[in-house]
Amino acid sequence: MNMKMFGSDNDSGVHEKILEAICNCNVEHANPYGNDIYTENAIAKFKEVFGEKADVFFVPNGTGANVIGLSSMLKPFEGVVCVESAHINVDECGAFERFTGSKLLKVPSKNGKIKIEDIEKTLSAVGNEHRVQPKVISISQISEYGTVYTVDEIRELADFAHKNGLLLHVDGARISNAAVALGVTFKEMITDTGVDVLSFGGTKNGMMYGEAIVSFNAESTKNLKYARKQGMQLISKMRYISAQFLAFFEDDLWAKNAKQANDMTKLLYNAVKDIEGINIVASVDANIIMATIPKEWIEPLQKKTFFYVLDEKRNLVRWVMSYDTLESEVNDFIDEIKKVSGK
Repeated sequence: MNMKMFGSDNDSGVHEKILEAICNCNVEHANPYGNDIYTENAIAKFKEVFGEKADVFFVPNGTGANVIGLSSMLKPFEGVVCVESAHINVDECGAFERFTGSKLLKVPSKNGKIKIEDIEKTLSAVGNEHRVQPKVISISQISEYGTVYTVDEIRELADFAHKNGLLLHVDGARISNAAVALGVTFKEMITDTGVDVLSFGGTKNGMMYGEAIVSFNAESTKNLKYARKQGMQLISKMRYISAQFLAFFEDDLWAKNAKQANDMTKLLYNAVKDIEGINIVASVDANIIMATIPKEWIEPLQKKTFFYVLDEKRNLVRWVMSYDTLESEVNDFIDEIKKVSGK
């Protein structure tokens, strides 16, 4: 058996309990477009997890969740403040700008997390008819650098946003890894901090496909069902997403999966952080390690297992662990690193 890849948690297969749930909902006909018992039960589960005020809209993928969720919060002349490394800026092929007609207002970040002082610089445009009006702050939890916002940091951002007439959006593609890392519930991290709209990810944590837009903002909720349809994200056989989420939450499967990925990341980090030649460039909070390594190490290590080189000039690499990553596989990779490093 080949060693699992460390390129992304998208590389992993589907958890057997998720596959079972898909098969179980495939035995009979059901009403389309979410008018089925699986979707009804899945929405009820989300409300149990996030609170009754949460409104839930299932979509097939993360880009769709981000673009549709954000579009529900904006007028065309309004913009989204995010860090330069944000997924909506780097890895969604301009989908946000094309679909919404709005603009991303990018600010710098060394560790993937946004700072209030950088957001404040964009507020000078408020009221100026010649400039895009900042309206939404968007953060990734976890960030593209693998760093995690604390509950207090999210609350501070939400409070700042609301005091300045802005809204807060969270790209939660890896939100399960963040919740496990912090030891908090989703409600404590999102609902109780004042987040307005959340993109809740399942694909990177054992699901086949499927994300959820969770709205806590009444105005956004009014727009979402129309935006989802117009944005080509209303899937007809929605029960195949909803059934997955039911299995995802049952017996805290989401937490078990995320914990395995996080634990394997800690195992790798602790073994390599002091090896000469490896420079960890951001705190390792969940299931991503960002590091620079000598160029000559990359090819032999990639022969062991695939991972991404994000910046060839810096030899910046990313190692991502998945819910199904095994301790033996991590140890094999550690041995290979020691071999190429001469340790």
